[in-house]
Amino acid sequence: MLDDMHDLRAAVARFQTSAVVAGVPWHDMQERPGNLTAGELCRVLGVDRIPEQILWLNGEALPYGRVLPAGAFPARWDDAGQLLDALSASVGVPFFWRHQLPVLWYERVVFTFVVTGDREGEIWRYQFEPDDWNPVRAAPSLLAMFTEWNRGFDAGVYARQEWDDWLHVDAGALHGHALDSLAFPVHISQYDQGELLRRRQAECGVDLAVAEDFEHIEALTDEVDAVRKSLRL
Repeated sequence: MLDDMHDLRAAVARFQTSAVVAGVPWHDMQERPGNLTAGELCRVLGVDRIPEQILWLNGEALPYGRVLPAGAFPARWDDAGQLLDALSASVGVPFFWRHQLPVLWYERVVFTFVVTGDREGEIWRYQFEPDDWNPVRAAPSLLAMFTEWNRGFDAGVYARQEWDDWLHVDAGALHGHALDSLAFPVHISQYDQGELLRRRQAECGVDLAVAEDFEHIEALTDEVDAVRKSLRL
């Protein structure tokens, strides 16, 4: 769902304030890369419009740096081909794979924002790891995601290390404080958290028979390549 912009701005502002207090050098990373325009993004994703809130978040509100939990980066939208490649793990999801926009990256984990349809505003997550793609909804909306991240400050699940400025996440502590681990950009494996993944995937409409089938994964990769060629990327 789409959020009230006043509420979303307040949640992001609270996260920024807490991150700065924790030592994240937010104000030293204000330079933004040259993103594609909204019109160019529409062409890449095959939609008529991009919701205001995601354009504001990644275009204005967040600096391009490791300011998010686990040292995640806000996604760059300066390369159309890379945007499409980032969606190539969207197998078995209950919406058209192309109708989402990357929100953040952490190592091999990507979070996306659904830009249209019945799932508009939802946040989904994927892992680019063999046999551990784990497509699943991370949060119902951006506000819900930032609210959970802000609860992380209250619960004390973030820590700083002397060799970097990230908000390291104690993944084990998330469960102890009843926080939703899927809302955080940390590695989630079906081998040790399979019960949680399967339950959430069932709740949010993932077709597991498709999501775990190599032929479907390969077919989506081919479809991404075809779209790239059609757009001359």
